[in-house]
Amino acid sequence: MDGIQTFLKFLMNQKTAIGYSFMALLTVGSERLFSLVAFKCPCSNENFIYGLVFLFAPAWVLLVIGYFMNSRMWKLFTGCCLNTRKIFPKGNSCRFFYIFGQITLNVLIAPVMWLSVALLNGTFYECAMSGLKYPGYLNTLCNNKSIRCWEELNKVACGKTTMSSSESEELKLTLQAQSQILGWCIIVTTALLSLLTTCCARCQSKISHLQMKFWRIYIEKEREQLEQLFQLYATKLSERNLTSFFENKEPDAFPMPTFQAWEDASQLYSFNSSEQHYSTLHRLVEDGKKDISEERETTLDFVDGQEIV
Repeated sequence: MDGIQTFLKFLMNQKTAIGYSFMALLTVGSERLFSLVAFKCPCSNENFIYGLVFLFAPAWVLLVIGYFMNSRMWKLFTGCCLNTRKIFPKGNSCRFFYIFGQITLNVLIAPVMWLSVALLNGTFYECAMSGLKYPGYLNTLCNNKSIRCWEELNKVACGKTTMSSSESEELKLTLQAQSQILGWCIIVTTALLSLLTTCCARCQSKISHLQMKFWRIYIEKEREQLEQLFQLYATKLSERNLTSFFENKEPDAFPMPTFQAWEDASQLYSFNSSEQHYSTLHRLVEDGKKDISEERETTLDFVDGQEIV
């Protein structure tokens, strides 16, 4: 039993890495499925557009889905048309762009994974670039090759060209090599940028490592208990209303947060070193109905959204 608990604890501690690994495997599987089932290079003048659509359209869809599934996105935009101060607070107009930038960096993970995997495979890029008619690119690719390279490059991906097999194979390998080089460039660049942004964020952090560890545990527990209380109070309220309706009697008093309290609790959290509050809800409970300052020092993405680093 102790071994099982230790294993489960290990999985909980590594859930971010496990989540990213699962996302990577899902991306690889989806790309292979697209390549084998849906993708059929036309080997015509439509190669370029067709290949780019299969390369970038799924990445765009993943980006949109990422925005939809990001909780901070909806905390930021809900009600912003009625109260623009939510996204552009007084004295801190750049806060919106900072928070939206954090959200975008988080949701870019899946699209970047798709582009990297698709480029490493090379199928989509090979089809797209074999249909490119830019003279400079053709001069480079068809250098020291027969005139047929210029005329039949769009048929190389399908193996229907009249060029010699060695020349056709060389062109395919060149296109695949270009694709894989671009794929590794994206992976390396993304890894370096992730390292640099994480290091910059940690270097400028006003919170100690141990307090940050405690903070993450607190946020996780608060979310879990909040969901449980949502279920509990929604059940109690529905039972009270149904009982009152069917028994035809006055409903019992049922205390609920005010609309303003719901609004205050839904705000994005911003850290202030003068206040030891670990979430927006914590700050609201401690401060009561006092005005919440619009000027905050920094924003912590793990408090309102998914844990990333």
